[in-house]
Amino acid sequence: MKKNQESIIIDSHAVNQIINTIGLNQVMDKLIANLEKALLGYSKEETEIPIRSGFNYKKPFLGLVEWMPVMKKGEDVLIKVVGYHPENPEIFKIPTILSTISSYDVHTGHLNFLVDGVLLTALRTGASSAIASKMMAKKDSKVLGIIGCGAQSVPQIHAISRLFAIEEILIYDTDQPSMENLEERIAPINLGISPQSSTIADIISKSDIVCTATSIAPEKGPLFYEFTVKPHLHINAVGADFPGKFELPKSLLESANVCPDFLEQAILEGECQQLKSSDIGPSWIELIQDDKLKNKYQGELSVFDSTGWALEDQVVAKLFSDYAQELGLGTKMNIESYSSDEKNPYGVFLPQRVQPEILD
Repeated sequence: MKKNQESIIIDSHAVNQIINTIGLNQVMDKLIANLEKALLGYSKEETEIPIRSGFNYKKPFLGLVEWMPVMKKGEDVLIKVVGYHPENPEIFKIPTILSTISSYDVHTGHLNFLVDGVLLTALRTGASSAIASKMMAKKDSKVLGIIGCGAQSVPQIHAISRLFAIEEILIYDTDQPSMENLEERIAPINLGISPQSSTIADIISKSDIVCTATSIAPEKGPLFYEFTVKPHLHINAVGADFPGKFELPKSLLESANVCPDFLEQAILEGECQQLKSSDIGPSWIELIQDDKLKNKYQGELSVFDSTGWALEDQVVAKLFSDYAQELGLGTKMNIESYSSDEKNPYGVFLPQRVQPEILD
């Protein structure tokens, strides 16, 4: 049986065309719905997700390159390769996080598609915080706090505003221009809300939902020590993604219901690095399937320890692959070498007569 030899390259231009055609809000709404469905239906027997692995280093610049695999048994293997380099915006004028996502057929190993993962990673991280907030924050939350006004702040605001009637956005960043231009960057969302510059203390004390997404360096955390909070405050802690890097004070974590996206990973790279196992609550897979526990969390201080989970990448990549197929976008390429004789890799070359060597 002859298998498909073509791979689809869904580059940044195709990704942008998809969003311009479908609509930014429509894409985010569909992503949130698909991710929530995937979480509700998740089964270890059907989907295998190992801990991500990679290289982290401090020279020539602080950063990491790592790979996040996920296998849906009997269907495909998806691997996201992601680079995190916090000095990128200042030195190279490119995003802190760069990535690509590839899908492979488990029947043959064939590369199904390769898609730009920069925007997709931002979208799925925002969608994850929205779903976590739906599970843990008060349903009538109106004040959103943003600590860290970099690239991730935009999809955080966007996704959460799709599920909550946000009336006020309080923001803080050590970089003044990032605070000043955030309103311009969220203009495509059409919220009609002007973010208000604030202090970390005011954000923590006044907000119903807070998202922390900073580039604080390893061993430099937390972002604050003293805090006063509403009893029901929910925090999406997004920035911890590196050994030794965390944003929240241990005392806050110990007094909160802490829900990791992926426990084995969170204790290595997330806020859970700071905690004993007894201080860590159920994962969001367990929480999303337990309505009684969700009701408890919505009335108490809670933290979503978001380190990034490959299931999220699987969902967002599948969504954009489907959109690309529906809209006829992406570039078809024969990347893999196929010989007419499957047992002869040299079969792709024209046969040539081998001339005998003439000895003097």
